[in-house]
Amino acid sequence: MPNFTATAPGKVILFGDHAVVYGHPAIAVPVTQVQARATIAPGIGLPDGEIQITAPEIALESPLRDLPLDHAIKQAIELTLAALGIEHPTAFKLKITSSIPLAAGLGSGAAVSVAAARAVSAFFGHPLEDEQVNAIAFEVEKIHHGTPSGIDNTVITYAQPVYFIKGQPLETFDIRSPFTLVIGDTGIASPTSVAVGDVRKAWEADRQGYERLFAGCGDIAVRARAAIEGGDVGALGLLMNENHALLQKMGVSSPELDRLVDAARAAGAAGAKLSGGGRGGNMIALALEVDPTLIANALMDAGAKNTVITQVGQ
Repeated sequence: MPNFTATAPGKVILFGDHAVVYGHPAIAVPVTQVQARATIAPGIGLPDGEIQITAPEIALESPLRDLPLDHAIKQAIELTLAALGIEHPTAFKLKITSSIPLAAGLGSGAAVSVAAARAVSAFFGHPLEDEQVNAIAFEVEKIHHGTPSGIDNTVITYAQPVYFIKGQPLETFDIRSPFTLVIGDTGIASPTSVAVGDVRKAWEADRQGYERLFAGCGDIAVRARAAIEGGDVGALGLLMNENHALLQKMGVSSPELDRLVDAARAAGAAGAKLSGGGRGGNMIALALEVDPTLIANALMDAGAKNTVITQVGQ
């Protein structure tokens, strides 16, 4: 059997972070400049039926059977084999590499699951449909996030901009005028499950107050979609700033994120906000009438550990 390789992009949430968990709309887009890669080779030299997993970025090298039952990679592989109806697989080696920073709000976990599911199913000669891959990745996301919205696995599986409301059918939409984002990484690992859990506790303690914050974020997402579809990219900057202010009130920003957001705006960004779970991870800035490298340099000067410039809708 030949080797098979599958890739999956990262993602950023443009609008609706956290509020999407509570049924409000969110907009997310793929980030193709970073990706997870899964490569499968026949298990030559391995015992019959053994699956060997290697993932250098997390210092993992282990037979599948020795991984904990709730290990995300183990779950992605076993769910894929179950979807294929394979109880006793041929031995194989799976290597996973990724340029997506871990616990940074760029969807690293979902990207690994999507790439792994596609590589495994292709290796066994039955590539899964996007809908099946998405369902597998969503199940694995429950390990990462506890109560995931489903937005990460959806935008990464379909690799296109998504307007997402939890529990409703996937919607893609047209981007009339492409725009450029600069992503700044605080370098602070911030597992989404922790931030989501803290927001849930705060919501339980003050449901009325947090429902207002969530509704405000949802309204911004609705207006942002209309602006993007109408080609009014200039409106997005103010909406990003408005969204960041609401996320600050939720308690999911941090001094490091706020510093990067302020630095981006001072460097000429039309708007900026945290993206994802918050407390660390990434922020995004909209570059309209300014060279995005100037914003990227300003972010590095303000303490960012890494930046990515990506065009949305190209």
